[in-house]
Amino acid sequence: MPLSHEHLCTEILTQARLLSSRLEGADLTTPVPSCPGWNVGQLVRHLGGAHRWAEAVVRTRATGAVPDGDFRDLSAYTREDPAVVGPWLVEGAEHLVGALRDAGPDARVWTPVPGGNAAFYARRFTHETAVHRADATLALGGEFGIAEEVALDALDEWMELGSLPMHFEVHPWMRELLGPGRTIHLHATDTAPEAAAEWLVDLTGDAITWRRAHEKAAVAVRAPLTDLLLIVYKRRPAHTEGVEILGDASLLDFWLERVGFG
Repeated sequence: MPLSHEHLCTEILTQARLLSSRLEGADLTTPVPSCPGWNVGQLVRHLGGAHRWAEAVVRTRATGAVPDGDFRDLSAYTREDPAVVGPWLVEGAEHLVGALRDAGPDARVWTPVPGGNAAFYARRFTHETAVHRADATLALGGEFGIAEEVALDALDEWMELGSLPMHFEVHPWMRELLGPGRTIHLHATDTAPEAAAEWLVDLTGDAITWRRAHEKAAVAVRAPLTDLLLIVYKRRPAHTEGVEILGDASLLDFWLERVGFG
C-alpha cells in the first residue's frame, strides 16, 4: 500500500535527523563517490537547499517553476561545519514538512512531472532525503539501513518516475533501451512473501513499463531490498558481493547506464 501523506511527512524528518546525527564529528570535506564533484558538506547544502525550494513551492502554491539555482551551485560550501550544517538541514526539513502538512496531499501546486499536487513533494523528498543520507553514510564509511516500507515505496516511486514518457523527450537516448525480449526482474531476497518485493521492467513495447510481479525475464537481479534500491539509484554497483545476476547481465548494465531518473 502507498505510504500516507503523514507517514511521508514524518519520514522526511526522520531521514533528515538521521543524516544530521551522522554528521557529528565527521570530516565534511570527505568526497562523495556517488555524487562526483561534491563533498559531504556540499551534499548536505544541496539537500537542505532543495528542502527550502520545495517548501517555497508548496507554501506559495506555485503555479510555475521556481528558480532552483541556490542548491545547484555548491562552490561556496567546500568546508562546512557539522555543528552548523546539521541543525540547518533539520530546520529546512521541518519547514518543508510544516508546509506539506498545512497544504494536505491534494493541494494544487506546480510539479516538474505530471501530477500537480503537494503529495508529489512529500513522496519525492522522503526518498530524496533517504538516498542522499545513503550518499553521506557510505562516503563516511558507515552502513546504510532503511525501513522496509520506505524502501519498497522508494523503488515503486523510482519505477514510476523513471518510466515517464517525458524522459524520451529530455533524454532521447533512453529510446535505445526498447527492444524485443528486453525484460528485467528485480527480486528482494530478505523480505516476506507478503511484501511482494519483486519488480518486472518491460522494455519490449513503445514505452518503458513496469509492474510488481514474479515473472521470468531476460535478466534477473536477486539481492537484499536495500541493495536493490541502491543499485537502481546507482549508489552501489550491481556486480558486487551479495548480488546474484541471472541471465543477460549486459542488458542490466545497459539499462542502468541509460535510465535517466536518479
